[in-house]
Amino acid sequence: MQLKTKHLLGLENVSSSDIQSILDTAVSFKQVLERPIKKVPTLQGKTVVNLFYENSTRTRISFELAEKRLSADSVNFSVSGSSVSKGETFKDTVRNIEAMKVDMIVVRHGSAGVPQYLTKISDSVVINAGDGIHEHPTQALLDMYSIREKLGKLEGLKVCIVGDIAHSRVALSNIFGLQAMGAEVSVCGPATLIPRNIGDLGVKVIHNIDEAIQENDVLNILRIQLERKARAAFPSTREYHKYYGITKERMEKNKKDVLLLHPGPINRGVEISSEMADGEHQIILEQVTNGVAVRMAILYLLGTRQGEDN
Repeated sequence: MQLKTKHLLGLENVSSSDIQSILDTAVSFKQVLERPIKKVPTLQGKTVVNLFYENSTRTRISFELAEKRLSADSVNFSVSGSSVSKGETFKDTVRNIEAMKVDMIVVRHGSAGVPQYLTKISDSVVINAGDGIHEHPTQALLDMYSIREKLGKLEGLKVCIVGDIAHSRVALSNIFGLQAMGAEVSVCGPATLIPRNIGDLGVKVIHNIDEAIQENDVLNILRIQLERKARAAFPSTREYHKYYGITKERMEKNKKDVLLLHPGPINRGVEISSEMADGEHQIILEQVTNGVAVRMAILYLLGTRQGEDN
């Protein structure tokens, strides 16, 4: 399989054929993860740097495992203890890292647009692991893989993204990716957490969580990003849970068998109750497992086309 793009900066302009290639390739790598020896020599000799300027658990470990499973040399960069703390600029940091002859850079940064900028100052393949509140393409791809694996398709499904849409990079990537694959996307949450012009992207806006449950096949539940000042958008987390939290009582009232996703970390008792977070409707831990397979697919497809033209 051959991707049309050299980098993965977001899903806004990624074709359905490229998304299909990634998802299909991930199926093969999921099988690798189920073997006793979970390793293939696919990227042996390649060096991947994980350039993380933000804290991360799932994404960083997932990428590192994916790289090791592909036999790539994996190097982790952390801002704390680096020359950044001594005043070194991002540009100089990247150029010094690249001077060590790396092949691929996985970058997470608090500022939107950093992955795009990285392609201008670097010759390495760039993969966006989350930039500000812009995009998080690999999360959306693993979400789509998980939905397709569970329900057998993406086209024609109704998927609602619930919660803190305004501060979420996961939401935007999911919207672009799901729409490209033929799904019908809506968003649900308080008006203060939904961007005013999001309807321009072709998504339906719902403010009633019961309506969202009744109308959709899948709910992708986002956490309330308190670190991004989301707390100011509603009176209290208790009130948010009362009106928008996914609970057993709410699901039973609506009598709908809806698939529940959550990119993590979970705020139990806020966007979802512990009972539902551990219940039969959710595939949260399956998403984590699938994340390694999907990231293996992305690294493989981009890493084996390095040096070719866009």
